[in-house]
Amino acid sequence: MQTSNYLLQDSFLDSLLKSQATRLGPVFADPERYRLQIIYTRIDRDAQNHPQCTDFTYNLDKNAYFYPASTIKLAATALALEKLNDLSIRGLDRHTHMITKSLPGATPAALTDASSPSGFPTISNYIKKILLVSDNDAFNRLYEFIGQEAFNKSLWAKGYPGVQVRHRVGVTGISTEKNRYTNAITFRRGRKVIYQQPIQYSLLTFSPRQDQMGKAWYNEQHELVNAPMDASEKNRIWLSDLHSILKSIIFPDAVTKSQRFRLNDDDYGFLYHCMSAQPEESEQPTFDPAAFHHNYVKFLLFGAGKNNHISGDVRSFNKPGWAYGTLTDVAYIADFAHGIEFMLSATVYVNDNTGILSDENYQFKQIGEPFMQALGELIYNYERQRQRAYRPDLSRFRIDYSNKIF
Repeated sequence: MQTSNYLLQDSFLDSLLKSQATRLGPVFADPERYRLQIIYTRIDRDAQNHPQCTDFTYNLDKNAYFYPASTIKLAATALALEKLNDLSIRGLDRHTHMITKSLPGATPAALTDASSPSGFPTISNYIKKILLVSDNDAFNRLYEFIGQEAFNKSLWAKGYPGVQVRHRVGVTGISTEKNRYTNAITFRRGRKVIYQQPIQYSLLTFSPRQDQMGKAWYNEQHELVNAPMDASEKNRIWLSDLHSILKSIIFPDAVTKSQRFRLNDDDYGFLYHCMSAQPEESEQPTFDPAAFHHNYVKFLLFGAGKNNHISGDVRSFNKPGWAYGTLTDVAYIADFAHGIEFMLSATVYVNDNTGILSDENYQFKQIGEPFMQALGELIYNYERQRQRAYRPDLSRFRIDYSNKIF
């Protein structure tokens, strides 16, 4: 795979977006206010079906911090599978029972899992819950398995030196220091211990940052702090890195060995299934459709709309995140009926309540999700009419979703 350098803002993408400015609504009308960043990858195949990627960007800015929220979970799923392969222990795989001990001041023990086919926690079930409904606890358990130090060093070695994964997600009251510790874990098959991992402590020294969010925020005591929230010790990953990590998962054979996750074909097939399936297409675990509807984690093109039933021939292999007013989605979208594929990533800040954070009064539904849907539709419609020298063979990504146990 060949990838062009990121193009300037006055490129093809800028012109395409401007041609549909009205459809893109208030976000595109004021991209600075909404801190809009976009990456679009056009994919062309040669006669041997090898992909050539051309990247276009809009407003991309590595100096503009945005809270990545759950987007960081995609890397965790790949790194957890990679660690299993690196350990190479007989009987240790993603289905092995994973018993996590409690860590005082951080997270409680995870001894059973009623949603799992076996009744016990497993790497497999955690990954399903992460990719199907963006479960926070599932990510935290993988963070504890990987370890903070290994998590960061692995991504740095793959070419993402700006990444800082410093804490668990969706939980409060865990100090920066405590997040350096990760729980002791035992993997079992029946009564047989397959692998034991003691409590780990991260010795990493992170480069200092001056990142801030919002204009004011509510602390854990529900008191309003009239100053920006200090984000210098929160997780950080740039949109370009998220996009590249997704690209290395979708096209592993076409990136350099150092960029690639050390996964096998079965690992990739499992990730593709989990990334593209809808919550109702899973039997174990089963998700309540009232809470986790059809497009619960599908933003670009699908708009996270409960009643937006796009043809099943169109699938989004994605990982979104939404918190602190920032909505981000990173997706590879394939239309098997029409032979269309492209990658699209975007982040937008939708917090019109004078910039106050932690009051949960964000405009995800009113502004963020409609924009993500419109942006996805714009690129999809362009791809529908674009001429290609060769129709892509997308069989690698075709999934049998009737198999709800995967």
